Amino acid sequence: MLRWLDTIGWLACVVYSTIPAFWLVIHTRIDYWRSRRGLPYRFIVPAWMALWVTMALITLRWQDLVLYRVSWTAAPAVGLFVVGIWLYRKSGAHFSKQQLYGLSELKAGGAEQKLVTTGIRARVRHPVYLCEMLAWSVGTGLAVCYALTAFAVVSGAVMIRKEDEELERRFGDEYRRYRESVPPVIVKLGSLRSL
Repeated sequence: MLRWLDTIGWLACVVYSTIPAFWLVIHTRIDYWRSRRGLPYRFIVPAWMALWVTMALITLRWQDLVLYRVSWTAAPAVGLFVVGIWLYRKSGAHFSKQQLYGLSELKAGGAEQKLVTTGIRARVRHPVYLCEMLAWSVGTGLAVCYALTAFAVVSGAVMIRKEDEELERRFGDEYRRYRESVPPVIVKLGSLRSL
């Protein structure tokens, strides 16, 4: 029974670990994408899916390497999943679909340009990135899940820096003030009580 959970966890971490790379392609080439006719998703999404396959092939040999196997890790894993679902719900509360899918970045002239600083984003700038990966890592005890989570942290840090640069160009002083007052990823737990 654990084998199929391990496989799902590994594949989930493969996909989640590549999300920062998806956004890096957008944020590091934003002027190029904006200059193109139509939306670049017909190029970016297949390339991202190819990255899933590449990452799966790279990590396939380690998918069975278990660091630990203890039943009590199910409780913190479920807790992380619950927090992750809560974060997803809170993150989407004040975000439009255009913002969620990156249309605001890709079509600056024709898309809604609004800096969201309310709701959970009043407490943390990037609320969604790691809970599910941490849940799979803790729950399965697989080395590959921890390695993919570490990869996501490193590539996510680069992506956040690039996104900050792009948002600062787009929103100027308003974004600079926001960035100085709200942490990027780690939030003080007490500040979430009022959400």
